[in-house]
Amino acid sequence: MSDAPKHPADPANELASDNSSIDPRDFRNALGTFATGVTIVTAMSAEGKPYGVTCNSFASVSLNPPLVLWSLGMFSQGLTVFQNASHFTVNVLGASQHVLASQFARSSGDKFAGVSWAPGLGNAPVLADVVASFQCRAANRYYGGDHVIFLGAVEAYAYNRQEPLLFAQGGFGRFLAGDGDKAS
Repeated sequence: MSDAPKHPADPANELASDNSSIDPRDFRNALGTFATGVTIVTAMSAEGKPYGVTCNSFASVSLNPPLVLWSLGMFSQGLTVFQNASHFTVNVLGASQHVLASQFARSSGDKFAGVSWAPGLGNAPVLADVVASFQCRAANRYYGGDHVIFLGAVEAYAYNRQEPLLFAQGGFGRFLAGDGDKAS
């Protein structure tokens, strides 16, 4: 008898068809143990309306060429905006910006009310006072289960040394430095 894992021929199809033996709620709880940064990804709609969504699925892909990725739920209201936009901006939030993160996490209302921003590449909004911003050309997208994965070619970026906002176990938090050891 083999102890080798038995992988389905098409794992994306297995999960999308509700044939997985993994409990989605418990799986989400397990993923929540991994702390992530918090971002607001923005783009401009074809009608000239700014759009943004809170996202913690942001990750670097490559340094050369500079590529990043993020994902959005297949049934998100803003999916078509991001699918049709030439550019998007990933705005990395600071430790004190949890209210802003919550504002952009809602599915209704004017998310940009009271928010200072400037048009970036492709008119994608660059939010003021964020820890970092990555202005990206929409390079590609991939379909994975119940999400669309957006690959961005970074064309401009800015950052400061402020403390980032973190998300873990369903809540916002901060990084508490240990004994000063840094990863190599």
